[in-house]
Amino acid sequence: MSPRRFASAGAAPVVVAMLVMVLWGATPIITRLALDELEPLIIATLRTVIAGLLVIPLLARARQSLPRDVGSRKLLAISAATGFVVFPVVFTVGQHRTSALHGVMILAALPIFTGLYAALVARRVPARGWLLGCAVALVGEAVLIGDRGSAGGEATLVGDLLVLGSALAVSAGYVAGASLPARGLSSSATTFWGVLLGAVVLLPLLGGVVIWHGVPHAGATAWGSVVFLAIVTSIVGYVGWYWALAQGGIARIATLQFLQPLSGFVLAVVVLGEGFTLVSVIAGAAIVCGVLIAQRT
Repeated sequence: MSPRRFASAGAAPVVVAMLVMVLWGATPIITRLALDELEPLIIATLRTVIAGLLVIPLLARARQSLPRDVGSRKLLAISAATGFVVFPVVFTVGQHRTSALHGVMILAALPIFTGLYAALVARRVPARGWLLGCAVALVGEAVLIGDRGSAGGEATLVGDLLVLGSALAVSAGYVAGASLPARGLSSSATTFWGVLLGAVVLLPLLGGVVIWHGVPHAGATAWGSVVFLAIVTSIVGYVGWYWALAQGGIARIATLQFLQPLSGFVLAVVVLGEGFTLVSVIAGAAIVCGVLIAQRT
C-alpha cells in the first residue's frame, strides 16, 4: 500500500499513536531512574528547559509564528501550560512519592479524560461502543492497581493523587493542542511553541532550585534519563501525538493510551525489577480488549 493510501485508510494515525504510547510508557520508568540521583524539581524543570532550547532552531526553520487569533492563542496557552509546565512538575513530584508501576497504571486513565474533554468541547455524547471499551479497559486498570503483588516500590496516596492530578491536567492540553492544526498551526509548531513557552515559565523556577540545592551532581544514567525526557517524551512524543489526534480523531485515537501501561509495565519489570503476577497479565489482556472494542466503534 502506498503512503497516501495508507494514510487515507486511517491506519497511519493509529500506528503513530501506538509508537508514541511505547515511548511514553517508558516515562515513569525513566523518571524513576533520574530520581535516584536528582531532585524532582530539577528533573521536572530541566526536561522542559532543555527541550525549549532545542526547539529554537526548529522553530526558526519552520518559520511558523505564533497564531494571531485570540482563540488559537488560548488553546496554545492551555497546551503549553498543562503539557510542559503543570504535568512535568506535578507528575515528577508525584512519581517521587510512588512506584513506577503505580505511575504507569494511573496514567492509563488518560484516554478516559482525553475522550471526555473532547466530548465536552464538541458537545457530543460518546458512542456506546467507545464507552463500553473504556469501561472494559478501566476494569483491567483497576485490577492492575489492586494487584499489590505487582505494585513494587513504596507507593503513597499523596504520590498517587499527584500523578492522577497531572493526568487530569495534561488531558485537557491534549485536546487543546490537537485542535490547533485545524486552525493553521501544525502539530510540530504546536509542540515547539508549547515547549518554548513552558521553558520560559519554568526557567526562573530552575534557577531558584539550583540556588537552593546547588548545582546537581549525577551520573550518566540520571542525565541520560533527563535528556530522554526532554527529547523523546517532550518533543518527539508530542509532535506524533498531536498529529495522530488531529488526523485520526481525538476520541478514537485517545483510547490507544490504554496501551501505554502495557509497555510501561514490561519496562518496570525488566529495568527496575518490579513484581510480575498472573493477575497483572489478565488485567493487561482486559486493557487490550477494551482498546479493540473502542477502536471498532
